[in-house]
Amino acid sequence: APAGQDYFKQSTTRLYWIADKIVEMTIEMYREPRKMVDDISALGLRHVGYAIPTEFFAPFVSGAVEVVRSMTTDGAAEDGFRWSLTLISKTLVRTILEGSTIVMKAINTNQEKALV
Repeated sequence: APAGQDYFKQSTTRLYWIADKIVEMTIEMYREPRKMVDDISALGLRHVGYAIPTEFFAPFVSGAVEVVRSMTTDGAAEDGFRWSLTLISKTLVRTILEGSTIVMKAINTNQEKALV
């Protein structure tokens, strides 16, 4: 999703941190699923404030899975990563959609008329 790269205009250090966090979250989803649901929901609400379009999440997951596929020949590891990251993505999307109130949409578009 070339349009999605506009949302990643950050330092390389920050992008590495995001990549590390993704791997950590996929592992923690297996270790502490209930805690992760709370953490992911909070992250989703932050993404509402960032105005990240939800249609970018699926291509992001696909890209991350392709990277993992290029790094391992273990099909189970790839499947586990895909399942966990897909679940995280779906939870984020649900939280973003449910958390996108009229007020948040008005703030993100910077339009007072969006409140009416």
